[in-house]
Amino acid sequence: MARILVVDDIAELRDILRQHLEAVGHEVDEACDASAAMARLSAATFNLVITDILMPGADGFELLNALRRSHPALPVIATSGGGRMLDAELALRLSRDLGAFGMLRKPVRRAELLEAVAAALESNSA
Repeated sequence: MARILVVDDIAELRDILRQHLEAVGHEVDEACDASAAMARLSAATFNLVITDILMPGADGFELLNALRRSHPALPVIATSGGGRMLDAELALRLSRDLGAFGMLRKPVRRAELLEAVAAALESNSA
């Protein structure tokens, strides 16, 4: 299976994604923002990143920009539930423009998550 980095500022959401992904055999690591994610990415190899877009501090947009420079082939799935300044649909469309492979609206459903992960991993191995 794959090694996946889950990035979200809400620990409970990271835990839910971890449970879904580990239940099907993936290895999961976590980061609470883009800065922590970049540190994890410089220390280990991942097959996929799943990141929230709207986070305090270094957000998913910053992470996507950094990943296009440092790990251009690494697939990224963006998630968003929206925020005070930006609605979820716009955040997800912008993430696609920045290179996200897939987009999931929060709350993320297990079946949609696993389908998106399978598609992203398949695209990266092709």
